Amino acid sequence: MKNYLNSISKYKNRRIGLLFFIGERKVLDTLWPQSGTHIKIILGLVVFYVGLKMFAGGMKSLGSVEQLEPFIGNPYWMFVGGILCTLLWQSSSLSTTAIVGLVASGFLPLPSAIAAILGANIGTTGTIWLASFFVSNGIPVGPTKQIAIIHTGANLFMAMCLLPWVHHIARFISKF
Repeated sequence: MKNYLNSISKYKNRRIGLLFFIGERKVLDTLWPQSGTHIKIILGLVVFYVGLKMFAGGMKSLGSVEQLEPFIGNPYWMFVGGILCTLLWQSSSLSTTAIVGLVASGFLPLPSAIAAILGANIGTTGTIWLASFFVSNGIPVGPTKQIAIIHTGANLFMAMCLLPWVHHIARFISKF
């Protein structure tokens, strides 16, 4: 009880806010020993939501970008763009978050967004190929090559099957 009172007295004259939860975990663990993980999850979701709202607001401030209309309106170009962006960023999560922000801002139509997500799935295969090159000291061989081929093949097969149907998929999804 003495440790609890000492740690609480440190914060008597300070504002308790976000830094309380991040910076001083001892107090949090003393008050609620099992809740540290739950608070981290909730805090992470709040930060993600605020970041997504800020990104969508930034996209809305772009206004009208007529020179990108042929690219944005064509799902096949967005498919290629999803591949390239994910290969460059090495993060399908970042690509997907950007696509969701663009759709939320009304900048990107849903069929093009679905195609870009399919492209981001293909782009993730670049990471496995890169890892296989580093693990095998050059040309991938053995299990690393097999894993990379299966990962790439499964994503390519899925994209080839779904890409011609993105308009129908978008119409179905928009009902919800």
